[in-house]
Amino acid sequence: MNTESAFTAPILDWYDANARDLPWRAPDATPWGVLVSEIMLQQTPVSRVLPVWDAWTTRWPTPAALAAEPSGEAVRAWGRLGYPRRALRLHEAARTITERHGGDVPSSHADLLALPGIGAYTAAAVASFAFRQRHAVLDTNVRRVLARLLSGVEYPPKTQTKAEVKLAESLLPLDPPTAARWAVAVMELGALVCTARSPRCVDCPVIDRCAWHLTGRPAYDGPPRRGQTYAGTDRQCRGRLLAVLRDAVEPVEKPALDVVWSDATQRERALDTLIADGLVDPLEDGRYALPG
Repeated sequence: MNTESAFTAPILDWYDANARDLPWRAPDATPWGVLVSEIMLQQTPVSRVLPVWDAWTTRWPTPAALAAEPSGEAVRAWGRLGYPRRALRLHEAARTITERHGGDVPSSHADLLALPGIGAYTAAAVASFAFRQRHAVLDTNVRRVLARLLSGVEYPPKTQTKAEVKLAESLLPLDPPTAARWAVAVMELGALVCTARSPRCVDCPVIDRCAWHLTGRPAYDGPPRRGQTYAGTDRQCRGRLLAVLRDAVEPVEKPALDVVWSDATQRERALDTLIADGLVDPLEDGRYALPG
């Protein structure tokens, strides 16, 4: 079977009719806007990213604009998106783009991969979505769609395998712009229809060719898939400490941090990790601030 002819057209047609209107997909979206979106969307839903992305790209429409400001301002503008080290990575990438690439996000996949904090997925996504190149873009949604469609299993392996990459590459249309559209179309199908829980198979454009559906949708046979907890964790504590610093105009005294978390041992551990991650600067006068 020619997998491209079997799956490509139906999924692309579905995407044309159902794709969400997202600003980083607009014809006038810049490569920088695409890069920012890809970093923000990691482990964060679109609904939370949209307002922050808009504010971020309005304030810093180019890498040079961000690079000109202290990294602490990136952390402040990150708000409550979570995993704030991503803000530092974007700031560092902006500086590298400004210093080594004349302020333009590089189009080369190798150059993208060489940017600080940019991994294989993000490099492939930016090369594909910003520059219409031909790359296999494998996020959680895409891996789940391909696992169900071709492997007949409910979920992909916990860790990405070489076989998954090879399979994704084999499905890429030969024409680069079409391959780029295919990459985002499969991603959108996973986000809107072939979801992790309660997939809407009746709305799937390739339900008649889905191996998982055709074999009766067998249940996942593997280790328990547990969702991430948040309440009471060091992550939550770190978030509350950072919120104090983001909202403050001046460096803050230690008591202002102490009041946001009652467990002193956990609070001090969380503060230490924020300092180690470069998200908080301990000042010589005993106060704390976002990095300068």
